[in-house]
Amino acid sequence: MNLETVIKRPLITEKTALETDSYNRFSFVVDLKANKNQIKNAIEALYDVKVLKVRTNVTAGKIKRAGKGLKKTSSYKKAFVELAEGQKIEFFKGV
Repeated sequence: MNLETVIKRPLITEKTALETDSYNRFSFVVDLKANKNQIKNAIEALYDVKVLKVRTNVTAGKIKRAGKGLKKTSSYKKAFVELAEGQKIEFFKGV
């Protein structure tokens, strides 16, 4: 698996912003088949930071109504990456 295909996008919500400020922990949506070692290597290579810990969570898809029928949304995997002291990732430059 390539480094670019492991990380899909950063996960930016109010809760993850509080975790970033308090614990230096960043959140990403990653590929369902990616393991913790692949996630760690991808983050360290793409953002040039030192990763201490990676936690993952698979969020199951939900069943939603679409007109008269039902539809299932896709499942996705979240990775919570804790960085070393003094390290940080800039998602938005100049903000």
